Amino acid sequence: MHYLDFEKDLEQLDKNLNDLKNPFNEEGGLSSVNNSDINDLEVKINNKIDEIYSNLDGWKKTKIARHENRPKAQHYINAIFDNFQHVAGDRNFGEDEAAITGFAKINGHSVLVIGQEKGNDTQSRLKRNFGMMRPEGYRKCIRLMKLAENYNVPIVTFIDTPGAYPGKGAEERGQAEAIAQSINCCLGLKVPIISIVIGEGGSGGAIALATSNKVLMLEHSIYSVISPEGCASILWKDATKSKEAAEAMHLTAQDLYKYQIIDGIVSEPKGGAHRNPEQMSKKIKDEITKYIIEYSNKNAQGILDERTNKFKSVGDNLPADIISFEALSNANVPTQISKNKKVIIGIVSASIILALGLFFLLS
Repeated sequence: MHYLDFEKDLEQLDKNLNDLKNPFNEEGGLSSVNNSDINDLEVKINNKIDEIYSNLDGWKKTKIARHENRPKAQHYINAIFDNFQHVAGDRNFGEDEAAITGFAKINGHSVLVIGQEKGNDTQSRLKRNFGMMRPEGYRKCIRLMKLAENYNVPIVTFIDTPGAYPGKGAEERGQAEAIAQSINCCLGLKVPIISIVIGEGGSGGAIALATSNKVLMLEHSIYSVISPEGCASILWKDATKSKEAAEAMHLTAQDLYKYQIIDGIVSEPKGGAHRNPEQMSKKIKDEITKYIIEYSNKNAQGILDERTNKFKSVGDNLPADIISFEALSNANVPTQISKNKKVIIGIVSASIILALGLFFLLS
């Protein structure tokens, strides 16, 4: 298992536990297994996990959300659903392997499943484009969501992406338009949509499939308009300030639930989903089943109105001081303004010219 930089003590304890459980010694002969020592060490490991995971900031949660052993969409699809029937292609350009799509059963209920898949090794990550969908991926999802609506089938989406693919080909094929159409499609569907952020929910690439009746996040997942690295590069011209950016962005499940951006948090096993994927799968299955049963008793218009009103009200309960600019010191602001004086003047001038142009055009 891969260990993060703040889990080094835990890594050593796990190694010691494996050594104690190994019935063969270093010379290749049999050794006795001391159950008392094993039990004592397991208690130490649990205490260490509690110590580490009870004090996680936004940047540490970002690292956990990106953990290479964290269960991906493919794992959850295999563990949660029965009779999954894969459906491919947007019927226009091609197939996008970054999105796994198909119809399946969960506890006897038919559902459309859409999962953003990052991959687990080099080969699968390249195949899945690291979870970054292209326009044909979003158009494939739109096609299938409309098909699900025709047959009154609920939709379940697993969100795990650093963002939509920003490549030249994707832009040429209308990446922004595809994302906008996907959001628009979600807002207009008369079947329930349940979204679970299982890892990283990045930018429009995530919300394109998470404009849902219920948006849930795993306890150590993140959801934001931009990555902490990207935010730091824009604000401070320094990607090393990612930790400060992660804190200022309020991207954790706990922050977003507090501000009523999401609808619920699914607790993870002790030490994160990567330490017990089976238990995590069971919890997610229970949540999905609960909401499918709940929405089976609601009519189509009620489902649509609930989703519409939900997103209309997003931001109504945000406090005025939610964004912290403490990291931008008073001395730093003038410095940044001075460095970018020409850019600022250019933007202001262009804005004035555009405003005057619109004024004369409309008058």
